[in-house]
Amino acid sequence: MIPFHARLFGAVVALTLAAGYPALSQQLELKVMAPAAPGGGWDQTARAMQQALVAAGIARSVQVTNVAGAGGSVGIAQFVNGAKGDGNQMMVNGFVMVGALAMNKSPVTLDQVTPIARLTEEIQVIVVPANSPIKTAQDLAAALKADIAKTTFAGGSAGGVDHVMAALFAGTIGADAKKINYIPFSGGGESLAAILGGKVTAGISGLSEYDGQIKSGKLRALGVTSEKRIPGVDIPTFKEQGIDLVLANWRSVVAAPGITAEQRKTLSDAVEKMAKSDAWKDILKQKGWADAYLGGDAFGDFLKKENARITEVLKSVGLVKS
Repeated sequence: MIPFHARLFGAVVALTLAAGYPALSQQLELKVMAPAAPGGGWDQTARAMQQALVAAGIARSVQVTNVAGAGGSVGIAQFVNGAKGDGNQMMVNGFVMVGALAMNKSPVTLDQVTPIARLTEEIQVIVVPANSPIKTAQDLAAALKADIAKTTFAGGSAGGVDHVMAALFAGTIGADAKKINYIPFSGGGESLAAILGGKVTAGISGLSEYDGQIKSGKLRALGVTSEKRIPGVDIPTFKEQGIDLVLANWRSVVAAPGITAEQRKTLSDAVEKMAKSDAWKDILKQKGWADAYLGGDAFGDFLKKENARITEVLKSVGLVKS
């Protein structure tokens, strides 16, 4: 016969363990789609979620799948049609998808998914080769006004955040955004080679992509798109140079259409816990991503406003017809 005090101690230990570690049966088994090929920003975000959700004990398992094509247009179509009503599936997306859907005239739109949360954002930068005669953002503005066809910008895919930024820069300084000479590159290595080789006037990308070349002195940063100076980064904002250009390349996560309010709450709570976890904070630090968590209805409102804003910019450069 086990003594009463021993039985009581055992019960207390069991209750303590149960409180500290949720039963696996209560944990989630999730699928997260990255609507792009492995290695890119969306894929990295999906796999970072996978790592953090499991490490923080929020999910028992997270399966990541890749569906590449047309700036996420192929992936969202498959997600909307194949995951409808499934409360265990989510999809990573972001700024680039908004432009891609508008340009591709996709029958599937972000209005059809269930908003969950914005997760991260990255500030953009314009750079020139170190030996360029262009020293400041105002110098670039002057060059653009003098000969817009001769002033070339290198960046990512047409209609993406880099292209939108080139159009916004032109429009903000009073140049004709429809006449910008933007050269899209499929990879960061190709665009970097074009910039360093003097094949283009300037390059546009996320700050982290050019950070090494800026610090080594191979590239000169003309300005960043943050509202205020970034702590520890010795690059002026465009705003402080008299150019009202503020922009961030954000990434987010959405759920399937047709899920219940309860299913949405479960996923929203899980992502919010993940965003507050040490595991997620460590990943943000490693990747150099800024925490831009925005959940619930506030994220839904943000998504609608960004959709309208980006579509208007793409219309201004003739990539989307009015």
